[in-house]
Amino acid sequence: MEVAANCSLRVKRPLLDPRFEGYKLSLEPLPCYQLELDAAVAEVKLRDDQYTLEHMHAFGMYNYLHCDSWYQDSVYYIDNLGRIMNLTVMLDTALGKPLEVFRLPTDLTAYDNRLCASIHFTSSTWVTLSDGTGRLYLIATGERGNSASEKWEIMFNEELGDPFIIIHSISLLKAEEHSIATLLLRIEKEELDMKGSGFFVSLEWVTISRKNKDNKKYEIIKRDSLRGKSVPHYAAIEPDGNGLMIVSYKSFTFVPVGQDVEEKKDEDMSDKIKDAFFPPIEPLYYWQQTEEDLTVMIRLPEETTKEDIQVQFLPDHVNIVLKGQRFLEGKLHSSVDHESSTWIIKENNSLEISLIKKNEGLTWPELVVGDKQGEFIRDSAQCAAIAERLMHLTSEQLNPDPDKGKPPCNAQELEECDIFFEESSSLCRFDGNTLKTTHVVNLGSNQYLFSVIVDPKEMPCFCLRHDVDALLWQPHSSKQDEMWEHIATFNALGYVQASKRDKKFFACAPNYSYAALCECLRRVFIYRQPTPMSTVLYNRKEGRQVGQVAKQQVASLETNDPIVGFQATNERLFVLTTRNLFLIKVKTEN
Repeated sequence: MEVAANCSLRVKRPLLDPRFEGYKLSLEPLPCYQLELDAAVAEVKLRDDQYTLEHMHAFGMYNYLHCDSWYQDSVYYIDNLGRIMNLTVMLDTALGKPLEVFRLPTDLTAYDNRLCASIHFTSSTWVTLSDGTGRLYLIATGERGNSASEKWEIMFNEELGDPFIIIHSISLLKAEEHSIATLLLRIEKEELDMKGSGFFVSLEWVTISRKNKDNKKYEIIKRDSLRGKSVPHYAAIEPDGNGLMIVSYKSFTFVPVGQDVEEKKDEDMSDKIKDAFFPPIEPLYYWQQTEEDLTVMIRLPEETTKEDIQVQFLPDHVNIVLKGQRFLEGKLHSSVDHESSTWIIKENNSLEISLIKKNEGLTWPELVVGDKQGEFIRDSAQCAAIAERLMHLTSEQLNPDPDKGKPPCNAQELEECDIFFEESSSLCRFDGNTLKTTHVVNLGSNQYLFSVIVDPKEMPCFCLRHDVDALLWQPHSSKQDEMWEHIATFNALGYVQASKRDKKFFACAPNYSYAALCECLRRVFIYRQPTPMSTVLYNRKEGRQVGQVAKQQVASLETNDPIVGFQATNERLFVLTTRNLFLIKVKTEN
């Protein structure tokens, strides 16, 4: 069995600036242009049954503004009338209205459980589109931006099950066979999940192909599914279609679609006996303990008699059989007095088993070694006694005497933005043929920040926090020795962004000249790369001349509508609210 290679991200030291002195607030005005939309953005609010954090990450924080990375300064959104609207900017002072390029064939208002419509620009002439109802469209667009050749035409249109959003797609041309591979994200109910949220995240990798030029029909040739318990921060298919890369808090594993159904049948068969007696939403048994004994309570099926029950006690073992079927068997955590242990059927149709401990005072962490099917019910008096025993280890004050004994770390000196998330994300590369993990990078405390397309022919880049900086990484699936290349650094941005508690979207220019983030309402923050000073400036503390300064700028939008979309190009920032599209001219520094 092949084991995934444990890799690491290699930082390029020349791209770091250890003497970076911070961002200087600039009051230079930022030209801002506002366009009123003919129809509101087709925003879909979360339903009552979409209550988990994963639903919020995937759908509640969805970016409704889409940037066409194949063409400069071209953005798209979908409005309430089902129209895909495009704004392409040539000259800021001569902005036109967004133009309709395509209209969805379905009436979206007729669907109650739909998701937001999503779009991805697969290539310079192809687009993948979802209407949010579970239908996938492949659209040949011609050369977008060229009125003579641009014509959006549906080449594939099929229902693929539950609603999904598109997170990535690529176009492949091998010999005369044209294929499009796309990644679809769903959050689905998991009935058997008792400990988690009750949902799982599904990533479906769908490949649609046309065998030759003469055959115009596109068909699905491959469908693979990955499952995980958290929405991926980043997921993209490699340009050659041979692999997939995912950054996520919890790992994903491949479950082929055909195998998924069979495995579920096997699981159902193995649990058939227990499910026949007990609903799967409840523990199989409940148990309590005192210093002297343990009590096990089991709810019995209706019409169960004494003859249907067999309980065998041994000094360190218990075996319970109901109606000829083994119910609970295993080694006890510690020894019991098996001759004094008893069982009785209670009036409420439950079986009560009493086990007498041989070692009085010993607290059992579990009843049967390795068994997780029961639930321990702790008595309130026991909780109070434990709390009293632990009282000397706690204090209501946070480090009341930090100087005593010179502790190595004083939590009172930490700021909120110094504290990393407790969870540890990982970057995984999956092979498209074997469906197994080939490379794993443990990201540790390197917090994921955002992704950006620098070169549309390559995979999207992702930005991670490294110490106080934000580092941009470009995946290269063809380079085994340097699969992830450090291509740019935004100095101190990892630290700065952590203080923005209301941030909603994060982006940077494809040429790395600036990074920007926006809050839920109005404010946009721009952080430029250091540029040479036109005047002489000295550092007063060190007495040396400062050669470069990094500027921070703040723009405030004249609207009370929430921001629902945010995209950055080399010269402009596009900000979408429910009824307006704002364009901020980000002047490039010479």
